Amino acid sequence: MQFHAITEKDKVHPGEYVLHLPTHEIVLCGSFNRAEDKIRGMRRGRLFEDKISNFQKIVTTGAERRDMRASSCKGCSG
Repeated sequence: MQFHAITEKDKVHPGEYVLHLPTHEIVLCGSFNRAEDKIRGMRRGRLFEDKISNFQKIVTTGAERRDMRASSCKGCSG
């Protein structure tokens, strides 16, 4: 897992996890507004808003995504 600064060409989508640098926590992105230079996120069950420069995108490889993927329940598969 790597972290990259959010540049002018990058877009952060709602529901994506990003790293909040001042608190060193991974937060859930709620809204991304380039015009106002703000990202609204959820941390510890509370909404907060901060400048885009205080966040970094989380970049994972295909192998990392496969490893993190949860398997489904096997209870109903006869």
